[in-house]
Amino acid sequence: MRLHTVLRYWRVTEQTFTISEQLVADTHILGVFDCSHVLLHKNAIVPWIILVPICTETEFLQVPTLLRDKLVAESAKIGEFIQAHFGSTKINFAAIGNIVAQLHLHIVGRDRGDICWPAPIWGNLSESKTYSDLEIQSVVDGLKARCDLH
Repeated sequence: MRLHTVLRYWRVTEQTFTISEQLVADTHILGVFDCSHVLLHKNAIVPWIILVPICTETEFLQVPTLLRDKLVAESAKIGEFIQAHFGSTKINFAAIGNIVAQLHLHIVGRDRGDICWPAPIWGNLSESKTYSDLEIQSVVDGLKARCDLH
């Protein structure tokens, strides 16, 4: 798929695109990248950013190759940001979709000694912590400066 086809595809889906109610309820909406919306999970126990690709596919491996490559690049930028901003030493990356069918990509900062290490965070976060408005703004500002968030 050529870039102009991906961009045309993106424009069509972006016009009618909505984020799942469950994702909206569980996150802070931070902004957008070229191919995805950027969300911050409300539980601040671990740094957990979710990208919601602007597409109609529900399976990551079914996304057209060029768009999938761009989503991987956006995810890598988020992983680098999490390591720099939060000091995480390990990044977990997943597109699970068992509870929320809408395609979304989890990029989670992990460290030895975090609340559920070495188990996955899904189903294992026994504690909760909220972000302050100042902390959320710091993440937004960092993403704008380092990752071209708009």
